[in-house]
Parts: sequence; structure tokens; C-alpha cells
Amino acid sequence: MSDVLFFDSFAKGKQHKQVTRSKECVIYTRVSGKDQVDNLSLGTQLKACTSYAEKFGFDIMAQFGGTYESAENDERKQFTAMLSFVKKYKGKISAILVYSLERFSRNDNSIWLSGELRRLGIEIISVTQPIDTSNASGQMQQKLLFLFGEFDNQLRKQKCTAGIREMLLRGDWPTSPPLGFDIDKSGNRRKIVVNAKGRLLRQAFEWKAYENVSNEVIRDRLALRGLKLIHQRISEIFRNPFYCGLMVHNMLEGKVVEGNHEKLVPRELFLKVNGLLDTLSHGFSINEENVDIPLKRFMVCAECGRPLSGYLARKKNIHYYKCKTKACCNNKNANDLNRRFERVLEFFKIETAKDYLELIKNQVVATFNQLTKHKETDLIQLENSYREIKSKVDRLEERYIEEEVSNELYTKYHEKYSQEKYEIERNLMTLSNKSSNLVKCVELAIEYATQLPSKWVSGDYHTKQQLQSLLFPKGISYDKKNDKVRTKEINFVFLYIAYFQQVVLKKQRGIPELDLNYASFAASVAGSRIELPTSGL
Repeated sequence: MSDVLFFDSFAKGKQHKQVTRSKECVIYTRVSGKDQVDNLSLGTQLKACTSYAEKFGFDIMAQFGGTYESAENDERKQFTAMLSFVKKYKGKISAILVYSLERFSRNDNSIWLSGELRRLGIEIISVTQPIDTSNASGQMQQKLLFLFGEFDNQLRKQKCTAGIREMLLRGDWPTSPPLGFDIDKSGNRRKIVVNAKGRLLRQAFEWKAYENVSNEVIRDRLALRGLKLIHQRISEIFRNPFYCGLMVHNMLEGKVVEGNHEKLVPRELFLKVNGLLDTLSHGFSINEENVDIPLKRFMVCAECGRPLSGYLARKKNIHYYKCKTKACCNNKNANDLNRRFERVLEFFKIETAKDYLELIKNQVVATFNQLTKHKETDLIQLENSYREIKSKVDRLEERYIEEEVSNELYTKYHEKYSQEKYEIERNLMTLSNKSSNLVKCVELAIEYATQLPSKWVSGDYHTKQQLQSLLFPKGISYDKKNDKVRTKEINFVFLYIAYFQQVVLKKQRGIPELDLNYASFAASVAGSRIELPTSGL
């Protein structure tokens, strides 16, 4: 007996055992473009892999791919699903069959990934590139093929990038255009034109520039017209110079290029929306807070609905309101319209009914509560809906943590539920504010109503604008043809005050300046829904 045997317990390393590899495999097929899905490529790949498995005695456990996925990165749905599957059944699956190694991966991560799979006992087998990867020489050949695939991919990318950059420099947008545009291929040349959604977005730019309203108000207005957007999307649209005919892109390396596509808005309007326009190219400065033309942007043209702008006729030194739509020819001396608006305010001034102030306040509050009884039911329903959507969000997050849902489904439904939750929260806040601020709003309105015309005349530009919006939430319109001023909505508190005073004084005239007679005046008061602005003053 050899003395060496006594030293076996001190030996290092493990004895090499012959490992019997399993004969289970999976098949992965892929094409790089959508246009290749319908040709014979996928069918050819699957047939070749299936024949190889039959020839060498592999049992096919699953098939992955069968679609188009870029091999430039490993964030492919089917590719990721295949990797998860083989890792889950490591020790049972010994091979991934692909038509060629470039079908598996064409990036610099492929060599590392093949090594990780080999540690799990899984080999990548190309059925058209027979390589014995059980030795160092075969593994080196496989790595070289992966490197050549990546090199070829980089060359293609370089050529493609150069082509896209040249296209951009010519002023042609290479991919799908932003929201509001369509690609027109009816002629010999590809054109990008404004569509119906774009015309709505044009209004959004004008609302932002000329009415100075918030993005949330604009979002609500667009939703009423059938275009629903999240708040962040509106900000992105306002910041994208594509809408004013210019193009920016990472491949342009900081350059701004004139585009060949149809302009949605003028550049002056785009700059104004983004707060960058201080001086127009005509050589005069914009005075946004001119107290002599407080009705600009608040008063709209009755013919086309666009807000009236204001300007100074220097020779006469007279301010005018003007519609920018040339066909309307709607311009009017600012002093005339200002005095007319001042006369309108006289009807809402509490003068003869001061002894009834407390009665007016109590009556308005009572009327509001009576007309908004259904709001309590709405509030309860919203609270229930809020609890339900919050429960859905919590459950979704729980299932995601427990890996019961994929990252794709989690992202999709989390965004959906979050949007629903935001809408419910906004509606809850609106209902709560209207109820809790009622008495304060009524008292504020009555306080202003005791000296309304003088406050408007003596106020600065912002005070005038706030008072105008408080009385007429939807603005007023001017019809030059008939020389009439109209409004779609009057703040209920002020409307009730005017109506109450005329009843006390037994005057049957309504508000002639707004073409509102006594009969329609009374009907407006009786049938109005109370909408009290709670901010701005």
C-alpha cells in the first residue's frame, strides 16, 4: 500500500466527472424589421432549427421570437422571455438553437452573455455555423463571429446615422412627426402637413399667448374639443420648435434647422408662449400691461372668436382694439369700448339696495345650496371612486413586487390608474373648494359690488383683468357689424345683485348694454348654475 494514499485528505481541487448533458433545448428566431415578418425569413429559421433538433436528438421545450426585434440591445420582449425561461430551468435545458449567431445578438454584450449562459450549462448553437464550443478553440470562433456581427451592426448604424443627418440638414423630418401632423404621400414627395389635432393645438398656442391661461385650463379646453392630453405633454408641445417650422435633433449636434414641413404657428407666437419675445421685428416693443386697453384678449371677435389685440395709432395717439383676422375688419376705438364696459358695470353696483346686503348674501348662499344638492351625491361617488382606484394602484404595486405582472404591464396600467386618480383628485378638489369657499366668495363679491365701476376705472391693468374675469368667466364678445356686446356667462352673485336691485326699484329694462332684456334677465337668474370664481382677487 502506497504511503501517498494517507495524504488524500490534503488534496486540492475536485475530480473531473463526465457530465451527461441533457437534450432539452429552446428555439429563438428573429428578424430585424417589420417588413421582414411576412417574408420567408422567420419560417426558414424555424424550419432549420427544428430539423437540427430532430437530427441531433434535441427535445424542443419552447419556441421564442417569431417577430421583429432589434438585436442592437437586449431589451427585447421575446429575447428577455427566452432568457428568463432557460435560467428558470437551468440544468434541464442545455442549448439555445438559433439560425445564425447574428439572430441571437449583435452588440458588445453578446460575448459576456454567452459566457454567463455557459456557466449555467447552456450553449448557444448556430445551426448554420457548426462550431464545437466544448473547447477553447470553438469558443474563440464563436466570440469572433459575435464581434463581426457587432462590427457589421456598427457600420450599418454609421451609414444610417449619416443618411438621417443629411436628411435633417435638408429640412426633412425622417421619422413620425409630432402630434398635430400627418405624413402626406399623395404627391411625388413626402410632405408633413397639419391635421385636425394640429388645428386644435394652434388654438392652444393662442390661448397661452393671448389669454395667459394655465396649461391645466388649456388641457380642459382641449379635452372638451375631443383632444385629451396629460399635463406634461402640453408643456412638451409648447417647447417644441417643430410647431413653428424649425427642427432640433440630437444628430444635428446643437444646430437649429429650417424645416420643409407646414408651420403650425408663427415664430413670434411660439416665442411669446415661451416668454422669449420682448420685441417684434417691426421695431416696437410689446407693452403687455397697458392700462388703456384692459379688454384685450378678454374681449373676442363675435365673427371669428379670436381674442382682440390692442395697439396705439401714433399719429392720432388713440388706442384701438383689433381682430387679427383680416377678413373680419373688426377694430374699434378703445375709449369707446372701455366706456361701454364701465356702463355695464353700473348695473352690478350695489347702490340703492345697501340695506339688503345681509339678505342678499343669505339668499345667494341658500340658492347655491338648493341648486347644488346633487353635488353631495357626486362627492360621495367621487370619494368611492377614489378609494377604488387607490386600491387598484396598491394591488398593482403589490403584484409587481411579487413578480406576478411584467414590467410592461405594470408601466401600462400604473400610468392608466395614475391618470384616473389624478382626474378624480382634481374633481374632488373642485367640488370641495366650491362648497367651502362659498360664503367667502359671496362676501367678496358684495364688497366689490358696492364700488365696482370705480374700482375698475381706478385699478391697474391686473386689477381690471381680474375684475373682468370675475364678472364674466367666459369673457365678452364685440360685434362691429351690429355694434353689440354680448356674453355667454355672468357670475351668478353679480347677476343676482343686478336682478334684485331692479326688482326693488321696479325697473323693467334688464341690461341694455348686453342686449339683455328684463324677461331674459329674470330667466337667466332663475335658471343659472352658480359658478363662483374663487381665485384672482
